Amino acid sequence: MTKSLNREELLFIAQSFDPGDKCSDCQSLNCQGWESIPGGFITNSLECIGTLRIENAPECWEEDHPKGTTIWSKDAPISISFHPYNKSDVYECKHCRSKYLRYTECGGYYVDERIRELRAELIS
Repeated sequence: MTKSLNREELLFIAQSFDPGDKCSDCQSLNCQGWESIPGGFITNSLECIGTLRIENAPECWEEDHPKGTTIWSKDAPISISFHPYNKSDVYECKHCRSKYLRYTECGGYYVDERIRELRAELIS
């Protein structure tokens, strides 16, 4: 079972690595904001270490953008009670220990795996 993480645990994880020390696999990820996982990226180099999903929680599709950001903004807050963070899992690179958030966007005609770097200074 995947470990549920609260804000303090997420902050601790985010502070436990230097985002400048990426391995050759992770250097191909340029995901300060949410992005689709690049087609050539080897996702099995990432290991799930926790989840922000809360089982049996009411659905929340609202996003948190108090400073006019969007879901794609690199400075958008990481607000774990809001979409898409409340549907995200936390991953760690097996090689360099970089940390990422991942979720699956399921539209009417598509499925899109999305990824974002976990940055401590953006956790609200």
